[in-house]
Amino acid sequence: MKISILCSDPNHPISPWLERWALNHGDMHEVNLSRKKDELTGGDILFLISCHELISSQIRARFAATLVIHASDLPIGRGWSPHIWQIIEGKNRISITLLEAEDAIDSGAIWDQRHIQLDGHETFEEINTKLFDAEVELMDLAVAGFNKIKPRQQDTREPTIYRKRTPEDSRIDPHKSIADQFELLRVADPMRFPAFMEFRGHRYHISLVKEKHNGKN
Repeated sequence: MKISILCSDPNHPISPWLERWALNHGDMHEVNLSRKKDELTGGDILFLISCHELISSQIRARFAATLVIHASDLPIGRGWSPHIWQIIEGKNRISITLLEAEDAIDSGAIWDQRHIQLDGHETFEEINTKLFDAEVELMDLAVAGFNKIKPRQQDTREPTIYRKRTPEDSRIDPHKSIADQFELLRVADPMRFPAFMEFRGHRYHISLVKEKHNGKN
């Protein structure tokens, strides 16, 4: 099979997972990891993973299937950074959905779902490990089930849409307790969108690092 993966940001935390996936599947398939839509030539499957570009129907038509992985129980939670918003809301069970790409955001037919369970103490890196492991599992499923999976339409619940997060969404209020802001602290990307606060005329970045005991978190 000819498989393309489009991930816009080489610094996105999922990039190492995608690079390993491409390497591991390179013996059986032709796999290309691209950063820009102009690099896409066509093939069997196009995975849009953390893709920031709008992929037109003309580009999607070059592939037998164009698939998105979205971390919500669609149609609830369409939009941007869904697992981040859900964790901030206090949710610990996150659905990971493999679906077909359409012009309307996150509206396509569903191929399959997986779920991750959080215990409430995981840091940013630990959350990502659970999330990205589930995402590459769904990529494996898509390849194994190509031409066999029967997609289902999303159910009739009223869709909800999360807005795109900005660096300002990582702001910590120094006058509130850490406990009240713990969810926000643990989902803040320490490299790209670090948690920060402004206090006594200065701006401070804040890191949340879990202490290890006997080699375990």
